Amino acid sequence: MQDTMIYNEKVDKVIKNINKVMIGKEDIAILSLTALLAEGHVLLEDVPGVGKTMLVRTLAKSLDCDFKRIQFTPDLLPSDVTGISIYNPKEMEFEFRGGPLLGNIVLADEINRTSPKTQSSLLEGMEERSITVDGNTMQLNKPFFVMATQNPIEYEGTYPLPEAQLDRFLLKMNMGYPSMTEELEMLERMSREHPIHTIEAVITKEELVAMQEEVQRVYVEQNVQQYIVQLVRGTRSHESIFLGVSPRGSIALMKAAKAYAYINGRDFVIPDDVKYLAPFVLSHRIIVQSDARYEGKTNEDVIQSIVKNTYIPVRKEFS
Repeated sequence: MQDTMIYNEKVDKVIKNINKVMIGKEDIAILSLTALLAEGHVLLEDVPGVGKTMLVRTLAKSLDCDFKRIQFTPDLLPSDVTGISIYNPKEMEFEFRGGPLLGNIVLADEINRTSPKTQSSLLEGMEERSITVDGNTMQLNKPFFVMATQNPIEYEGTYPLPEAQLDRFLLKMNMGYPSMTEELEMLERMSREHPIHTIEAVITKEELVAMQEEVQRVYVEQNVQQYIVQLVRGTRSHESIFLGVSPRGSIALMKAAKAYAYINGRDFVIPDDVKYLAPFVLSHRIIVQSDARYEGKTNEDVIQSIVKNTYIPVRKEFS
């Protein structure tokens, strides 16, 4: 438990680092760390210029991890993501030149602007933690974390991610515009040296991997597990939902709740962890009926209504 307390102090330092660069985005920082510690990935959907790239850069710099950025374009090839084998005439053999996926923290910028074939090469690495090049399978480095972005405004010339691929992301988040006070503070900070230049690493790769292993040992009581399943099953029978959440969503919600509990200094999950994370974990895993969308209901609205109408376990029953 003492080690966990030390690690949580380091988590606090990472959040403080992000707060130096990103003003008013502490909740986004905590959610990003939740996905990282749960060994999941994040999809950021928001308009350009709100700090998506800066968030990932700050996170990578705070963690002393190898940061790679992939700008997805229509002409991007799978080999540009995974790497390629190049013939060396001097040695008379092929040499593998690794791509950006061999980094630790990977920013997949505007993932919906590239072809499904290239998207699939990234998603294989996200799900299998390995890449296949010329018939050879290679394991990716640890830790491995992908934060992908997409612009919700411009859809012309894009390839929207199908539901099966969206399901590979543990969390989906929106950055949102800053308030007037936050934007004024942003201008004040940017009038001097950029804050990211003052960021120093506070967690090593080895410590991060150890934290991920600690998260796996966080306890989830049976009543809380039942609460997770009830929420997920509620998406399969809701009148506004055409396609509900699969069992993968149940597992994802439990993993995220364990990481969130760990960040908050607990070695056990409480129902409030699940309740808070449900919209971020489940909203991108459902398809809302067309009539519900016509009425102005969003995926998040539907998930919130399910959470509101699902019984929350308040105490453990002892036999």
